[in-house]
Amino acid sequence: MTGTELEISEDMVRDLLREQHPDLAGLTIREVAGGWGNQMWRLGDELAVRMQRMDPTPDLQLKERRWLPVLAPRLPLPVPTPVRFGEPSERFPKHWTVMTWVPGEPLDRATISRGAHAADTLAAFLQALHVAAPAEAPIATDRGAHPKDCADGFEAFFQAVAPADLAADIRQVWDDAVAAGAWEGPPVWVHGDLHPANVVVSDGTLSGIVDFGDLFAGDPAWDLAAAWVLLPAGTAARFFDRYAHADDAAIRRARGLAAMKGLFLMLMGQNGDRGLPGGKPHWGPAGRAALERVLKGM
Repeated sequence: MTGTELEISEDMVRDLLREQHPDLAGLTIREVAGGWGNQMWRLGDELAVRMQRMDPTPDLQLKERRWLPVLAPRLPLPVPTPVRFGEPSERFPKHWTVMTWVPGEPLDRATISRGAHAADTLAAFLQALHVAAPAEAPIATDRGAHPKDCADGFEAFFQAVAPADLAADIRQVWDDAVAAGAWEGPPVWVHGDLHPANVVVSDGTLSGIVDFGDLFAGDPAWDLAAAWVLLPAGTAARFFDRYAHADDAAIRRARGLAAMKGLFLMLMGQNGDRGLPGGKPHWGPAGRAALERVLKGM
C-alpha cells in the first residue's frame, strides 16, 4: 500500500453504508479481486460498491454517475449503472458509488469459446454506443487522439516489452496506423478502455461491459481495437462486417491502437512479474496473444 492509498475493509464499507444508506447496510459484502483506481465490493447479489482508491480525483466516478444512466438504457449488454451516491466523510474522505452488478467472469480470467457470437455481440454493442455525443460530453485527456499523436506512448511500450520476434511487424502495423486518415465524423461516444479486465464473459461469450471511467467523445477506432484485443483469432473480419461503419482508415487506426494496447498489457504483465504496484502477471500472455492476432490482420 502506498501513501496515497487508503486501506478499505469490509467494516469500513458497512460503516459507510450505515451512515449514508442504512437500508443497504444489512446486505452481504464481499471484496472483488482486482481493481486499481477503484476497489469493488459485492453488495448482496445485485449491487456493488465502487470505492475511489488510487484515482487522484473523483472525476472518473462522477463521469460514470452523470453519463451511465443516459447510455445504459440503449445498450444491448448489461453495464454498471449508479443507484446510490456515497459522499466523502470523516470515515472515508473520497467518493464511492453503489452500482448495479454485472454478472459474469472477467475475460482476463476466462476465455471466449463462442467466437462468432462474441464478435456479433461486440459489434452490436459498439454500434449502439458509437452515436454522436452531445456537446457537453467529456473529452479525453490521455487517449482518443490519432495514433500519430500517441507516438511517445507507443514508443515507451515498444522499447519496454516488444518481443524480438514480433518487433518489426508490430512497428509496420503502427506506422500504417500513423499514416491512416483521421476520423472525420462527429465525435461519438467511446468506452475508451476495452481490455480483458473490463468485459465479462458468460457461457463462452461476451455478456457485459464494465468500467466506463475513461468514457469520452471522439474517434471510435479506440474501441474498434477490441476486435483484436478481446476477440479470438479469426473473428476480426466478422466483427467489422457486423459493425459495418468502419472504413479502411478506421480499421488501420484501430489495428495500430490494438498493437499499442497489446504492448500495454504485456508491460502490465512484466510489472506484475516484478512485483510492482498495479502489475498483473496474467496480463502478459494476454498481451502477447493480442499482438499475434493483430499481426494476422483480418
